[in-house]
Amino acid sequence: MEIWPGKPYPLGATYDGTGVNFAIFSEVAERVELCLIGERGKETRITLPEVDGFVWHGFLPGVQPGQRYGYRVHGPYEPSQGTRCNPAKLLLDPYAKAVDGEMRGDPSLFGYNLDDPDGGLDDIANTTDSLGKTLMSVVINPFFDWGQDRQPQHEYHDTVIYEAHVKGLTEQLEDVPEEIRGTYAGIGHPATIDHLTKLGVTAIELMPVHQFVQDFTLLDQGLRNYWGYNTIGFFAPHNEYAAYGTRGEQVAEFKGMVKALHEAGIEVILDVVYNHTAEGNHKGPTLAFRGIDNGSYYRLVDDDPAHYYDTTGTGNSLLMRHPHVLQLIMDSLRYWVLDMHVDGFRFDLAATLARQFHDVSRLSAFFDIIQQDPVISQVKLIAEPWDLGDGGYQVGNFPPLWTEWNGKFRDTVRDFWRGEPATLGEFASRFTGSSDLYEHSGRKPIASINFVVAHDGFTLRDLVTYNEKHNEANGENNQDGESHNRSWNCGVEGPTDDPEVKVLRLQQQRNFLTTLLLSQGVPMLAHGDELGRTQLGNNNGYCQDSDLTWVDWDLDDDNAELLRFTRRLVQLRKDHPVFRRRRFFAGTADHGGESDLGDIAWFMPNGKHMDGEAWRDGMARSLMVFLNGNAIPAPDRRGNVVRDDCFLVVFNAHEEPISFTLPEEEYGPEWYIEIDTALNASAATHASALASDPGVAASSSAAASAVLEPETEFSVAGRSIVVLRSPCGPEE
Repeated sequence: MEIWPGKPYPLGATYDGTGVNFAIFSEVAERVELCLIGERGKETRITLPEVDGFVWHGFLPGVQPGQRYGYRVHGPYEPSQGTRCNPAKLLLDPYAKAVDGEMRGDPSLFGYNLDDPDGGLDDIANTTDSLGKTLMSVVINPFFDWGQDRQPQHEYHDTVIYEAHVKGLTEQLEDVPEEIRGTYAGIGHPATIDHLTKLGVTAIELMPVHQFVQDFTLLDQGLRNYWGYNTIGFFAPHNEYAAYGTRGEQVAEFKGMVKALHEAGIEVILDVVYNHTAEGNHKGPTLAFRGIDNGSYYRLVDDDPAHYYDTTGTGNSLLMRHPHVLQLIMDSLRYWVLDMHVDGFRFDLAATLARQFHDVSRLSAFFDIIQQDPVISQVKLIAEPWDLGDGGYQVGNFPPLWTEWNGKFRDTVRDFWRGEPATLGEFASRFTGSSDLYEHSGRKPIASINFVVAHDGFTLRDLVTYNEKHNEANGENNQDGESHNRSWNCGVEGPTDDPEVKVLRLQQQRNFLTTLLLSQGVPMLAHGDELGRTQLGNNNGYCQDSDLTWVDWDLDDDNAELLRFTRRLVQLRKDHPVFRRRRFFAGTADHGGESDLGDIAWFMPNGKHMDGEAWRDGMARSLMVFLNGNAIPAPDRRGNVVRDDCFLVVFNAHEEPISFTLPEEEYGPEWYIEIDTALNASAATHASALASDPGVAASSSAAASAVLEPETEFSVAGRSIVVLRSPCGPEE
């Protein structure tokens, strides 16, 4: 075939209407062959004619979108020296925009012989051709009619995140046509979007959609890599989530999903895995990076380059100090923002990205380049602020542009509601935005992504149903998954017909949801928790691609009520800026002092201000907090001063009812009950006018219930929250 020199940038396969430019980086290669794969698997090999700055490139006129291709890289195969080139292996393009095919654990995928007792450490290569057994890159048509698409750009403090799995969310949603359930098209279907909009979330955070591969050991056990934290293609939407084809159709389908969500005002955040790849350790397959330039892409052990330095628990870690690795990640991020129109990223095991050498460093090249990038610095950036390496737990230590999954919020809130002692002070810190973690670096409450439940661990329902994990179905003798879950089964392990236990479990779920959605910071719900989703005690569903992990949309009365209650809470948060402040409260960090601003006050059950002794009481499990809607210091985006009603949030984590006394009149002339988690949503708003949708209560401004006078004594049920509102009104 005729081939022209082409250009070294952009990397990947770029279609311009007349042909395709191919470019791939390899510092160690001696020759690179581009392999075009025909309809019947026939291969045409073409040596790339040019190399500039270790980028091999060429232009093929006439090549069209849908063309499958791969690379064969000729170079040294010396694992003991860190090189693993093997032209017998057809390699994915690291910049492939789409991937076709699937693969199982065929021996040809491995660069070494599987019967080698050294397991890939010696310098004897496996020369069996992997063509026909591996994945193939696909040339895509980059053009798409975005119409009037506009990214919603919700401000952080207005954001409510909904973590979801592309397949699991819609696989059993009957209102979605069967042929598109569990796909990008299924997420973009009106039935799915209708649920999200009625729930009130502003962003959907999708678990990994970058092309990933199945773990061969899981396939051998009849299991699958369901979660997808096993990336092999950082530019390609995962092909198994496509309803309409995998020869580039998945790209258009993904874009259509994003466009539909944007039309509904919902942002799209991607859970991305840039810390490692699916090639694993030295015993893993040779699929792409390993065969292209092993030593440039991966961190190798300094004095033993046959082995990989691993801080992720997956076998390898990307070499974050290499300029081409940084370029790969930044090109990928920009592609998903500019071409795919996504609105932000949640970075899996983000501490690994900060490891230029050994220690986690806030000044690493990765953070520097993010800070100065005019595109990526403007989208939502969320860190999972830990990895498995030394010093890997970095909650509160990421730079100012970043927000973080707040694991301390999760742990503290779980402990508080299961009755652990000595959590009162820390619970107050978490409820008010965790200023102790974020204020020192100049960040605001929005730095804290608050969550009680995420994909990894118990569902919300299971959190109140099981004391112990039940992961037998995973085939690891219940040894996998977290053993310290901070859960409480309410007296019975697993399902029960005991009506008192069932009522308490529902009440505890409402407590968790209320605490989450009324805390300062950015709340994140896990898909299905608003519907009472259960995994039957399995807290590590990574390998369960079945109805065990898919969302069950067939709701009984209790779960339908839980959905209505969750909608009510999200609406309450939306209606009242006092629950989503831009700045921290002015009270002192130890909670004992209160500022002249009077923005917050803490009370004991007797209506007196909390003092040092009350905060230090390790057995205290009840308190009351006053949130002053007339003291919200930051203006809105138009510069208007924000004023709101005042609220009292009363927490009773004791098992018995507690008598509380409302504070004196200066904190509010009258109080109305907005939420009582000891009652269901309908009872808590029994006098509210209903919205046009009968499943959603009206905004809190329409609520009306019995008036409580200042200094009134009232009873709060055991293990419950009561939220009271005083219509303070704007000050003159």
